[in-house]
This record gives sequence, structure tokens and C-alpha cells, in this order.
Amino acid sequence: MQYKYVVLTNTTIGTFMALLDSNIVLISLPTIIRDLPGTTTIEGIWIILGYVLVTASLLLTIGRLADLYGRVRLYNLGFAIFTIGSGLCSLAPNGTSLVLFRLVQGIGAGLLFANSAAILTDAFPVSERGRALGLNQVAGTAGALIGLVAGGVLTALLGWQSIFWINVPFGVFATIWAYARLKELGARPGREKLDPAGNLLFAGGLSLALLGVTLGAISGWAPLYLVLMLAGVACLFAFVPVERAVPSPMMDLAL
Repeated sequence: MQYKYVVLTNTTIGTFMALLDSNIVLISLPTIIRDLPGTTTIEGIWIILGYVLVTASLLLTIGRLADLYGRVRLYNLGFAIFTIGSGLCSLAPNGTSLVLFRLVQGIGAGLLFANSAAILTDAFPVSERGRALGLNQVAGTAGALIGLVAGGVLTALLGWQSIFWINVPFGVFATIWAYARLKELGARPGREKLDPAGNLLFAGGLSLALLGVTLGAISGWAPLYLVLMLAGVACLFAFVPVERAVPSPMMDLAL
């Protein structure tokens, strides 16, 4: 198989699995809350929300890290973390541990999702990139939609743990395949450094804003949720002057 098709297949699997697990818990959540002793409604919300928050808030930071340390290296690491997180989720003894393991899963998903398009861009010529990226995004959309159905079916047939351990054999295969076949093609910048302040403001601001909006929509607009949302927006506004001031910004605002 030509290298570009190896890249397309592997990154498509990664994108599919990452977005599949963003929705696969939704239908299964009542069963999870019932089966795990002492699990509260708030923990149930975090089982869903934690994964999405971590994935979304780390995308820009991961993209910057990939520019500095290698896209394939971080992508491969992401597959391994996602697979380990999935296995841990299936073994969770209570709601708190499941929330923590979902955060691990979310970190892996962020590493997968943030690097898939860049790796595809490096592997495909300009004339074929649009189709390759389109197929990758279609797989992600399909994963998000299939997750809604698959979660309910797997839970009914095999128990809620199956929505997580089903990832493990596919994840192990794809991780080994990625480490064996994918190679670094993108050029890395010479002496640029990570931007800690920008990363903290962006990830923290996005997390706080999303957390405030989501909890407010679910539980009602209590003052705490409004404060979280406004604090997140303030961090995102502060991100702009910080990026303009640092020598190696995580986002070039002149683009």
C-alpha cells in the first residue's frame, strides 16, 4: 500500500474513534449512573463533559507542540493514550474514577484529532489533499453519529463497559501500525519555543467558557456559572495582547 494511503487509513481510524467516543456515552449514561455505586448526576455530566472539554481546550496547544516536537510523534502517543484511557474506563469502579479516565481519553483524542489533518497534508500532494481531508472529516462526522446509536446497542447487549473496551483491540492495532509505518515529513521550526502564557490563557479560557455555558444550560444560570463563563471570555480576550507580545506565539495573529 502506498504511504499516503497508509496515512489516510490510519488517521481516518483515529478521527473516527476520537469523535465516536464524544457521543457514545450519551445513551449509556443512565445505566452507568445506576450501575456505578455512589455516582452523582454531576459526575454523570462530567463523564460526558470532561472528554469534550479536554479535547477542545487542548487542540491549539497540541498543534503548537506538534510543530515543535513532531506531528507523528504526538499522534502516535495520542493513539496509545486513547487506547489506555479506553481500557481504564471499562474497568472504572466508581463515577469519580470514570471521570478521571475519560479525561485521559480526552487527552488522547485531542492528540489524534489535532494532528490528523496536518499529517495528511504532509503525505498528500496538493492536488489530492482536498479529497483526503474530506474523507477524514466525513469519517469523523460518521463517528459522532454512529456513537449515538452504538452506545445504546452495545450497552443493551454487552453492558456499558463494552462502549469503552470495544476501542481497545482497534486502538492497539492502530497504535502499533502507526508506530511502525508513519514517518515525520513536516519541517519543524528551528529555535522557536513553547508559549506557556498563551497556552494557559487559551486552554483555561476555552475550558471555563465552555464549562460555564454547558452547566448553565443544563442546571440553570446560577451566578457561579455566569462567573465561569465571563472568566473564560476574559482569558480569551487577554490571549490576544499576550500573543502579540511574545516572540514565539502559539498562534500568529497576523495570519
